[in-house]
Amino acid sequence: MSPTSEHKDPRCAVVGYGSWATAIVKILLGNGNRVRWHVRNPEVAEHLRRHGNNPKYLSQIHFDSDRLRVTGDIDAAVREADVIIFAVPSAFLELTVAPLAPDALEGKFIVSAIKGIVPDGYLTVAEWFNRRYGVPFDRIGIVTGPCHAEEVALERLSYLTMVCKEPEVAQRLGEKFACEHIRVSTSTDIYGAEYAAVLKNIYAIAVGIAHGLGYGDNFLAVLISNAAIEMERFLSGTFAAERDICRSAYLGDLLVTCYSQFSRNRTFGVMIGKGYSVRNAQMEMNMVAEGYYAADCIHRLRSRFGIGMPIAEAVYGILYERRAPRTEIGSILDQLK
Repeated sequence: MSPTSEHKDPRCAVVGYGSWATAIVKILLGNGNRVRWHVRNPEVAEHLRRHGNNPKYLSQIHFDSDRLRVTGDIDAAVREADVIIFAVPSAFLELTVAPLAPDALEGKFIVSAIKGIVPDGYLTVAEWFNRRYGVPFDRIGIVTGPCHAEEVALERLSYLTMVCKEPEVAQRLGEKFACEHIRVSTSTDIYGAEYAAVLKNIYAIAVGIAHGLGYGDNFLAVLISNAAIEMERFLSGTFAAERDICRSAYLGDLLVTCYSQFSRNRTFGVMIGKGYSVRNAQMEMNMVAEGYYAADCIHRLRSRFGIGMPIAEAVYGILYERRAPRTEIGSILDQLK
């Protein structure tokens, strides 16, 4: 049994206060849900209570609802909710949940809105919650797809995919997000959805690097199409399943992350291509580029399985082995088709 069947109207909590977390709270409130919002930054939490907007991210959104409770106490937020949606950078997930007791998530349903790898242990978010807190995979969902928070906040038409082991659970959870400007489809491919979201960040960095080096749209189209081939090769080589790589949760998310002006991973890559060091680019950005951590994880996994991934390896070489971006991108040109 899941909270979606045990409770007619499961209570929701959102953990995180970045742009995607802020957009998710807006969606949930707009659909009539009561929301507990855990905001770890006390200044941001107090500003939200006093002024009804997030001063750091998507500040144009105003929350004027008696259905919203902002709290800095993650234990209280989790305790009072049936479904907990995590939307924090994967690198900060462990720090964020550190105050929780080992059994705090027992009986809860976890939804990950995180598109990244937990650095300590190189685990996806679902794998991490399963190992760390014993949350069974049938009580874990993934919300994914081409969904930049900035466009969601502007109520531009977007398509999400809700992924759960049980289709009916995915359907029920998807209803929490569906509205006039959000269409929701469902999937049971937890593994593929999570790793596709991890991989697309690496490829967006590659596209950004190439753009920063002066490559044009013709080459970027070839680079992205080959990245999609690499993605499919990795997913099939590590966990074979029936999946259509052309669906929005895979290819759609790859495309928007590689092309969008809102893509932090592409922006990070552009800075590297223009000559920034990795450290300086990270310091310059206000948000975390998940692809940095993903590049290391995928390097280890593809080596273990013997999967050829020249684009991902070029990004790894640039970020972790300090290889020259122009040389690394140049080294894969003859391998692209």
